[in-house]
Formats: sequence, C-alpha cells, structure tokens
Amino acid sequence: MNSMLQYESGFEPERYELDEPLPYRLTLRRRKFFQLFGGGIVVILLANKILAQESGRNGRRRGGNQGAQDIAAWLHIDESGKITAYTGKVEVGQNIRTSLSQAVADELRVPVESITMIMGDTAKVPYDPGTFGSRSTPDMASQLRRASAAARELLLDMAAKTFSLPRETLKVENGTILEQSGKAHGFGEITQGEKLTSAIAQNPPVTPAGKWKAAGIAHRKVNGRELVNGAHKYASDIAVPGMLHAKVLRPAYPGATLVSVNTDEAEKNPGLSVVREGDFVAVVAPLEMDAARGLKQVNAKWGPGTGTVELLRAHSTEEKLFENLKQADTSSTSSRRNDATRSGSIKEGLADADVRLEKSYTVSYIAHAPMEPRAAVAQWEGDQLTVWTGTQRPFGVRSELANHFGISEDKIHVYMPDTGSAYGGKHTGEAAVEAARIAKKVGKPVKLVWTREEEFTWAYFRPAGVIEVSSGAKKGGMLTAWSFHNYNSGGSGIRTPYEVPNQEIQFHPAQAPLRQGSYRGLAATANNFARESHIDELAHELKLDPVQFRLKNLKNERVRAVLQAAAEKFGWPAKTSPGRGVGIACGTEKGGYLATCAEVSVDPATGKVQVVRAVSAFECGAIVNPEQLKNQVSGALIMGLGGALFEAVHFDNLKMTNAAFSEYRVPRFSDVPEIDVVLLDRKDIPSAGAGETPIMCIAPAVGNAIFAATGVRLRSMPMVPKGLKI
Repeated sequence: MNSMLQYESGFEPERYELDEPLPYRLTLRRRKFFQLFGGGIVVILLANKILAQESGRNGRRRGGNQGAQDIAAWLHIDESGKITAYTGKVEVGQNIRTSLSQAVADELRVPVESITMIMGDTAKVPYDPGTFGSRSTPDMASQLRRASAAARELLLDMAAKTFSLPRETLKVENGTILEQSGKAHGFGEITQGEKLTSAIAQNPPVTPAGKWKAAGIAHRKVNGRELVNGAHKYASDIAVPGMLHAKVLRPAYPGATLVSVNTDEAEKNPGLSVVREGDFVAVVAPLEMDAARGLKQVNAKWGPGTGTVELLRAHSTEEKLFENLKQADTSSTSSRRNDATRSGSIKEGLADADVRLEKSYTVSYIAHAPMEPRAAVAQWEGDQLTVWTGTQRPFGVRSELANHFGISEDKIHVYMPDTGSAYGGKHTGEAAVEAARIAKKVGKPVKLVWTREEEFTWAYFRPAGVIEVSSGAKKGGMLTAWSFHNYNSGGSGIRTPYEVPNQEIQFHPAQAPLRQGSYRGLAATANNFARESHIDELAHELKLDPVQFRLKNLKNERVRAVLQAAAEKFGWPAKTSPGRGVGIACGTEKGGYLATCAEVSVDPATGKVQVVRAVSAFECGAIVNPEQLKNQVSGALIMGLGGALFEAVHFDNLKMTNAAFSEYRVPRFSDVPEIDVVLLDRKDIPSAGAGETPIMCIAPAVGNAIFAATGVRLRSMPMVPKGLKI
C-alpha cells in the first residue's frame, strides 16, 4: 500500500479535540541539563507527578511515571541577561510567537523584543501534544507566565541576599532589579554566571490581566521584519549540503495497489535514481525539476486493493454520499465518541409545542488549502535522524518516524520552522516519513515538497456531514424541544447554548469514503450552521424577530452580550428589500463567544450572491493583543465565506476532480465584505484561544440573510457554488 494511505486507519474527525489541558514533558537527564542551557537561571518543572496522571484519551500520548529525573525546562536567563523561552507550540501564521512573548515580558518586566522564543524543536523544548484546539493561549501562555513569575521571584530573592537589602524594597523593572535609591542591577549581574535552577511553585504570583503592561495592548509581530524581507525560512525553503530532491509516485486513486511499474525510461536521466519499497516508489535527483520530469517517465499500472475503492463508488454522487453517511459506523474505534446529551422527553416537548419543525442540513468535504503545501527535509547521520518539516505536532511526527523505522525517539530530532498555515490540516507527518524513507535508501539528505495537486488529493479533508434537527416552540417564542443528530462531521460545538427543557443531542460516527480529520473550528462550523439556520426558521414560523427570539431562549450572559453587541454595531433590525437581506447567528465554543451579522445582495438576473457587510462581536476573556485578535476574527470570517458559499471537494467515482486552485474556489478579494469586529475585553476571565471559534457563525448568518433577501432557504454548505437559483 502506498504510504499516503497508511494514515487513513483510525484517523478520526476531531481526534485531537481536547476537553482539558495536557501535560508537557522534556526528558532531560541532569548530566546534560546544564550542557544545554549553560550558566544563569533555568526555570524547570519536575514532571513525574503530572505524567502519572496521563490517560491517553482523545489522541493523548501515554506517559507514566518517568521519575524525578524528567525535567521540563521553560525559561533560561543567561549570564548576560539574555532571556530565552521554550515551547512545543508552533507558529503557523496565528502570531502566537508574539502573544507568548508578551506573556513572558509581562512577568519579567522587560520589552517584548528582548524575548527569544524557541518553538517546535523537539531537541530543546518540553513535550507538547500539538498546536490545535485553541489551547496555545489558555494553556501555554499560562505556563510561560508561571515560569517567568518564578524566575522573577528568584531574581528578587537573589538580589536581596547579594546586596543585603530588604526584599520588599526591590522591584523588577526593564530587565533590571531596581533599588529604592534608583541603582539598577542587570539580570546577568545578579546570576553572575552561576548555574541555578528554580522549580515552578504551585501558584507563583502571576500578574493579573488588569495590571498587564506588555500584554493587553497591540504589539507588532516580533519576527515581522524577517517575514517581509524574505529572511525567514519556511519548511519548503530549508536546504542542507548535498541535498537531493524527491517526488513520490501516487496511486491512481485511493486504495489502489501497484500491479506493475517500469522505471527504465526514468533511470536513463543522468543523476536520477529510483527508490522502491513495495508499493512505495520515489524518484530522486539533484534538482526538483529533474525529479518531477523523471516521475512522469515512470510507467505504473494500478489495481483495486482495499475496501476504499468500493466505499468511494458507493458514495460517488452527492445524494449517495449523504445517504450513506447516515449509516453509523458502530464497528469503528471512533464509536466511543458516540456520546449523547439528553434531558426531558422529546416526545413530550413536541406535543407541548405550538410550532414544530423538522429539517435536514448537509455540509460538503472541503480542503484546507494552506499557502504552503506539506514539505520536509530529512537527513540521516548514522542512526540519528533530523527532519525539518511544517507540522502542528512536532512530537507527534517524531513518534510517527520512530514507529515507522523502529527506532527510539531520542534518536530523532524534529524541527518545525514557522510554517505557511495549516488550519488543522498538518497533524500528520506524511511528508516527513516519506522524505526520511527516501533519505535512508539513498544515503543523502532528501527534500520533498508536495505539489498543490498532491496537497488537494492526498491530504485529509474537513469531514462532510448530515445534520438532522427536530424542534418545537410555543407561540410566545419559548423552545420546548430540541433533537439534534450529527452524522460524521463531528461533535465540536454540538451542544446548544439555548435553554430547552427537552433535549436530545448526539454525534454519530460514520464510515467515511474520503480521508478526513481536523479543520479550523472542527465541526463547530457545521453544527452552528444547522442550529442557527434552524433557529432562524423557527423565528420565521413564529413571526418573531430573530434577535429577540434568540434572547428569549438565552440565559448565558456571555452569549447574550456578544449577540447584543453585534446587533447594536450592525444597526439591527436593518432594512431589507427584494434582493437585499440581513441575517444573524451566535454561538460558543472553546471558551470563545461569538455573534455575527451579515448583509447580502442577490442579483436576480445572474443569481450572484455578494456579502456586502459583516459584523462579528467576539469575547474570549482577557484580550492579549487586540490587533492580533481582530486579525484572527477577520481572517476566520473570510475563510468561513469559502465553505459557506462555494468551497467543496468534488470527486467522480475514484478521483477528485477539482484538485487545483483554478478549479477549487476559495475566497477572493472581490468576495470580502466590509468587516467590523467588536471585541469584548473581559479582564476578569482567563484568556481563551481565538484561532477557531470566529469562523463558525458567518455561514448561518449569510444563509439567513439570503432567506431574508429572496425567501429561499438554503440548507446545504456550500450554499451557492454556482450562484443562487431563484
């Protein structure tokens, strides 16, 4: 079987969705500890107690008690005063490097620019399960704050002892310990090159949000200059001496097996060689263009090999796809996620209703379409492997490599350069494994960069899904029943924020025909599309204003606050007219609270739908960097327009038919509406992540606006891939 297909087994939608923070680990023996960090202060966490609590659930890595020799090191202040922070989180365009630096700077009372942030390097940073689930801000910023606060307190203790001064007379300011007299001592002067460690206390005195200085304000991207002038190296830019370029032979369709292959013509090219391991075939050459040319000269014949082929044929049309997805896959390991929320009696709730509604909603497969396709450089030195690759899970990729080659993880070094976007699509390490396989065979470093067509065809997709909703409500507007069943697309954001006495909410795994996995916001976009479209349908049946109907059934004050803020900024209720309408949607997920209003215009002659204006109100606790947060909200909204209006993976029997940007429609500049972002800053609430939740309300808001403009109710995403048929 081709290596790309080996990742299909057991890869579930939302496999990496987490419902509580995860532990972190750096296995570092004391003998090597100071060899790595040198003199100065190192802030550590003895991790054995935490590791003993790991459960291995939801994609977690099992740890077990590794003993007190396991040290998680988060911060180093060297003898010159240089500050370095370490994190397994990675930068994929969300600008977390800046906001994490702000957290460290706040606690150490230093400029943000003075922080060096080491990210995603498995040889240097504590173990981290991955950058996903909007956990970087709530988990990692908190951890680095604790480490930095511990370092600050140690510096104060040392200064008081060194200079024989009362500790309460000293303070930390601008990278120095300041005496009451005004005399300042640099951090390096305090440590005097000694090798000192400080364990993080249970509750170090971190700075409350109301007293933040570095955080809570807009700050420019810390490595923005390198990105603008081209100095930054992405994974696809990495080059090492003696490196060769590789291209991999892909099957004719998913599940196919290699019947025969003839490489004679390709091997006539000077300097080109062919690598083969079973069905895995690759062409290697000094130049990428030569490898690509050689691959075209390989003559391969493919035949059906796995049940994937039959599954694809069974789902070969859109109607068949959604019909078959409703057949729950009870045999799958993912069936353990087939959990449900129930209260009261749906039958009694419907009987008590004055208005009843039963509708079905669908969402199509869509691709992640990252700016940078998968890329990896692999280099073997004896039995030691180094890989540079763009991934959201450097430690996960290290594990994949160790499993594939049957070697221990301490022989593998994975480094993740800041990478050109991922959107949940780079959890797996296919390119890294392939590059390492080829490099091991040829005995030289190998670089492998997927083509755009490979990225579209062989990466996993956001799951398609069917969502069935039955509801009931009183004439006055109070909900009495809510039955919500999601087939295949996932359980994220599935619970309703509305107060309903009789509820039944359930996610059903299915046997999916295409490889699927995490996508920005996971299933929250699909579930909010179905729920908020249905809520709007109920409001129309009851002849109630959509905002007032929602408020009647909302007790959650944070949801109410964003709903009212968005409506006020938008000027709700806005005037509508034939061909022009407005819509609204709200929801909560991953600690974020969102409401979005949209205004659309529909050309009756062409059916073209244009989103004219959008307003999103967002609240995620204490705001770390307001400009960065606005960018996140705006970017998510624009990205969400694609899945809402026209993005969809099309396949005919066994092949994807739109595996190029010329055929796969993503949002363009001409699609972008006027956008207003309203941020609600709650300094009394811990910060939550913001990379995912802001995407989830634009689709239902637009769908509701289209209905207001035309009277046409759309229940499938994408809603208008070829324009609206009126």
